[in-house]
Amino acid sequence: MLRKLSINNFKCFSNETIFDFRKTNYKFLEKNTFGKVLKGALFVGEHASGKTTILQSVKLLLELLFRESTCDLASYQCLFSKEKVSRLSYEFDIDGHELVYSFAFSGNSFVEENLMVDNQTVIGRLGKKSKWIDRKKTILCDVEDSVLFLRQVSVKSEFSDHDILGRWLNYLKNSVYIDTYSKRISAFDGEGLSAEKYVEKHGTEKINDFLTEYQLHFLIQYGQTDIKTEGASESEGEKRLFFRQEGRDTLIPLCMESSGIRTLINMLPAFFRIANRGGMLMIDQFGAGLHNRVEELLVRYMMEKETAAQLFLTSHSTNLLSNSLLRPDQIFAVERAGEQEIGSHRFSDEQPRVAQNLEKMYLSGVFGGLPSYKI
Repeated sequence: MLRKLSINNFKCFSNETIFDFRKTNYKFLEKNTFGKVLKGALFVGEHASGKTTILQSVKLLLELLFRESTCDLASYQCLFSKEKVSRLSYEFDIDGHELVYSFAFSGNSFVEENLMVDNQTVIGRLGKKSKWIDRKKTILCDVEDSVLFLRQVSVKSEFSDHDILGRWLNYLKNSVYIDTYSKRISAFDGEGLSAEKYVEKHGTEKINDFLTEYQLHFLIQYGQTDIKTEGASESEGEKRLFFRQEGRDTLIPLCMESSGIRTLINMLPAFFRIANRGGMLMIDQFGAGLHNRVEELLVRYMMEKETAAQLFLTSHSTNLLSNSLLRPDQIFAVERAGEQEIGSHRFSDEQPRVAQNLEKMYLSGVFGGLPSYKI
């Protein structure tokens, strides 16, 4: 599980900013922790404060590792920094083992890479010169400056005999990124996670069990019907998803339902996947189109799972700032600190008590990250 993230000279983060996802001394909501690591975090703050960039720093690692296409690294460098090198560092806890991976790039060239497991170097890189240490044997090689050395080694299955690294890569590969604004769901193992692709493979039972358990008062159905929708191009006999409200027999094509219903149904396969397999579920603009109660039940659903699963969210929904839902050490306020810097404040730094109202404290400016718009 991801326990620490460091961002430096990356998009809007000109200086090094560290996000610590290890649990602090709070004794409540222990279900929101897995060992010494938190089961995720919520990032709040005004528009253009850097919330999305935090998630993108993790997404970039996943794309570099598991996508065939090349990334335009230069587009991630901070535009208002004089530094030429951008650095990202990730610290993980894999079943009690410490794994630290970092890389640095300048323009579209990788300049550094380091991977350590329990303080032992596994991969090292400086420019094109790289080394891989396997069973105390050091292998030296040259690598193209546009290629991530970790990907090159992992694709060749060089870690097949290294159990910890294998579990770490599986954890990363299971992860999912959702951009609710663009409705785009990114899985990194090639598996389709749209609602229709999910029910084609797994049926509707699990989705309907969820809807029933949390009393959302509707179900979905997958099949053929003669219902026609305006502008539709479905061929005759093509299967589609339908919505059926409790107490009614009428089937309504899901594409004709509200954006909130469609967002929820399309998100659920990703929630099921991460809750079952482990990994990171990252959602940008969480809550877009969802009712506050639906947001809260989705967060609780993930926090109650006993798997090594983490949920990382950006949101403007202040109802999520509650000691009954998230611990103060799981919430970060992000804000612009001057013209060229981003600041981050962990709610737990202010040591709020269990009985205090985090939402009211945030809206009164205690934690920072509050817009100063004229109202």
